[in-house]
Amino acid sequence: MKPRRLPIWFLFVAAVTFQAFHGGGSCAFAAAAAEEEGEAAPAARVRLRAGELTTAITLDGILDEAQWQSAPDSIGNLVTIEPEEGGVPVGRTVVKVLASGREIVIGVRCYDPDPAGIVAFSKARDADLTEEDHVVLVFDTYQDDRFGYVFAVNAAGARFDGIIIERGSDVNSNWDAIWEAQTSRDETGWSAEIRLPIQSLGFEEGLEAWGFNVQRRVERLQETSRWSSPSLDLDVYQTSAAGLLTALPEFDYGLGLSVRPALVGVADKRARGNETLYDGEASLDVTQRIGSSFLSSLTVNTDFAETEVDVRQINLTRFPAFFPEKRTFFLEGADIFEFGLGLDEESLIPFFSRRIGLVGQEDEQVPVPINAGGKINGRIGDTSIGALVVGTREADKLVVGSEGQKIDVAQATMGAFRIRHDVLEESAFGMLFTFGDQLGREGSVTGGMDLTLQTSSFLDDKNLVFGAWGLFNDRKGLGGDKLAYGFQAAYPNDLLDVSLSSIHIGDGFDPSLGFVPRNDGHLWEFSSELNPRPGWSWLHQMYHEGSISLFNDQKNDRWQNYESVIKPLDWLLATGDRFFVQSELVGDRPPAAFELVQDVDIPKGSYEWTRYVAGVRSADKRRLSGAVLWETGNFYNGDLETVSTRLTVRPSALLTLEATSEKSTGHVFVPEDESIEYVRKSIAEKLYGFELQLNFSSDLQFSSLTQYDTGSREVGSNNRLRWTFRPSGDLFVVYNHNALKNLKNHWEFVSNQLPLKIQYAWRF
Repeated sequence: MKPRRLPIWFLFVAAVTFQAFHGGGSCAFAAAAAEEEGEAAPAARVRLRAGELTTAITLDGILDEAQWQSAPDSIGNLVTIEPEEGGVPVGRTVVKVLASGREIVIGVRCYDPDPAGIVAFSKARDADLTEEDHVVLVFDTYQDDRFGYVFAVNAAGARFDGIIIERGSDVNSNWDAIWEAQTSRDETGWSAEIRLPIQSLGFEEGLEAWGFNVQRRVERLQETSRWSSPSLDLDVYQTSAAGLLTALPEFDYGLGLSVRPALVGVADKRARGNETLYDGEASLDVTQRIGSSFLSSLTVNTDFAETEVDVRQINLTRFPAFFPEKRTFFLEGADIFEFGLGLDEESLIPFFSRRIGLVGQEDEQVPVPINAGGKINGRIGDTSIGALVVGTREADKLVVGSEGQKIDVAQATMGAFRIRHDVLEESAFGMLFTFGDQLGREGSVTGGMDLTLQTSSFLDDKNLVFGAWGLFNDRKGLGGDKLAYGFQAAYPNDLLDVSLSSIHIGDGFDPSLGFVPRNDGHLWEFSSELNPRPGWSWLHQMYHEGSISLFNDQKNDRWQNYESVIKPLDWLLATGDRFFVQSELVGDRPPAAFELVQDVDIPKGSYEWTRYVAGVRSADKRRLSGAVLWETGNFYNGDLETVSTRLTVRPSALLTLEATSEKSTGHVFVPEDESIEYVRKSIAEKLYGFELQLNFSSDLQFSSLTQYDTGSREVGSNNRLRWTFRPSGDLFVVYNHNALKNLKNHWEFVSNQLPLKIQYAWRF
């Protein structure tokens, strides 16, 4: 069999990339930028001058120190983008910044004419603050218009932090830094003081100014206001739209060394009748700054006892479910390892770090012991570099899945290398290489190149993005077409959001360190959204969507899957409540029989069906809120109805209770044994969840998540206490309990586990 060649268009893109890297002027984006520069100078960025921090600020949320009064500059107010673009906010927002060689302190004063109406329930770290009163701070510490840190705080003192991903369209909130914040409320509104140690940030040395932006949300009014670039078409996370924080001092990292040992003690009972096993281990995480823009990390005998459990899913497809990475070591620098515009869990992820140190199906993975791992990530000029190597040790008879399958895992070394070079104003191209296999399969490698051309000044102030990429993988015993390649063109803006993508995935494309839900085909996706804002007092925005996803079988040159969605009605009310209806046309041609649920197999064949969906959600600003989603219609050669519900109760900022349920009931007709007679098989999948959160303070929280699903007939409870006793020190107490409902409807003990972990970081 001849090796498959890369298409001509990809070779052309690679040539354009090479020319752009060497200063060529034939790239359309470069030509447009040059023409625009010749016609008119770009608009000057708004600026805020940082004051000198000479004495320590007592963090209490009250801006009463003399240094705040003598700060040389401040942001006096923001400009609304919602509900009216370019309007004056109901309450002023004043922002001041003080900086020394070792830290930055930000003071924010949020005036509110109705302080009793402030919405602030959350106190937990990285809580979703989108529907509460809060302030977002964005820092572009390299001033490259691509990368950024995000810090947010609500009126109750909840802290949120993350790194900007997907070119400013989203934030990875699983990244955590050492920083502090305190808030205070009075009769005029609320205020916050935020301290950011310089050692928590990477930045370009020699810069006297960073990109900086501020955004405030007043939830009861559905009001959002921003300092720089208050436009609906630009997101606050797009650092190309940020202002400048100037007069920064020369920062001093000291040695730039952080040493964080951890002690873990575990009481573990793995089966009914077994003795409880007690174990204790020490682990070590060390980070060393190499200059200001590179961070090297070392982890030894790594333990992730504090990591939250995955939320269970009902999966009525023949494709694997996706669960995101939550482990701290793998999240540092995760933005650098992003590859390929338009690639996600629905298509493919070339480097998926959950393939390291975990084995089993996506929803039943168990950890493999990690001996040590090393990582380096950062920037040299316009080039971002990330490199990762992890070694796992041999493990015998790991118990995987609800059926208790035991597998042996050999010692393995795995890693990834990523380089990305910035070109033009907001564009970049790069390479990715991964190696190794958790299951010990030899010769596992993946490599590829990607290019992203992006501008936020198309037609003056609109976003336009184009990306192309190509990948190759190999492994001993792997045959067929080992290539994957594709492109995406997108116009992602507030009123009109349009995208088109094409992805080819060969039948031999199965990267050991990647996530590929399906291969051997070509995926076409098109979506178009029209989202007008009519300006009515009771209606915030209308969303209208039409999309199609088509996966063609390469061998037979016919569709293997398709899904078309038409959403004629989706309204967000001025109160924050939302409701929608949509229809879905779905087709599937499974190449072989697969198990839909236990004892129900869908045979090979061709199936097409129509489904209807309706949903309503009340605004989370209320003490009592909820959501209901109803789906009905045909499903394969039968019918299926799904009802999902959520009820959230927040009697105070101390306590949050949330109950969720998902119930899918219906039937399909399947052949009985080898005969041509079809029998009716029932589908009855149920998933229940209950979560309790006690927020004693922003540094002390207890959460409990209990889940039960009828597919596994297992109930699992994850109970987690986190006490941040110092900004650099944490205590975790976790209790996990699992029980199984047997065929006699009696509960049987499965396992329980009690890990205690204490960690503390010394910085030098």
